[in-house]
Amino acid sequence: MKGLNYMLCIPHTSVSRSMLEAQCRRLINNIPGWELIRVENMMRLRCTFTFPDFREALAFTNSVGELAEAEQHHPELITEWGKVTVTWWTHSVKGVHMNDFIMAARTGVVANI
Repeated sequence: MKGLNYMLCIPHTSVSRSMLEAQCRRLINNIPGWELIRVENMMRLRCTFTFPDFREALAFTNSVGELAEAEQHHPELITEWGKVTVTWWTHSVKGVHMNDFIMAARTGVVANI
């Protein structure tokens, strides 16, 4: 399989479904530092990135925002002094889709991990 960070998101259709938890558990090993969480009964991918100060955390947030805009797939971003928590999931499928793994991998590239 081509590295997740080289893949592009695919458009959703009316038949798009969330991934099974077992599928997610297998793929999570391909995105270091990320964890699979459950919020409001939906699986999500989450990672917290640390930085030496707020300025670098904000720059990272903006870079992830640009990436999200380019793919029209947007995460939850929580920016604090010295850290940014990024959470990916797909609202329309009520869980994690392959696009979320792709975007998590690409987020890792932005963070140089």
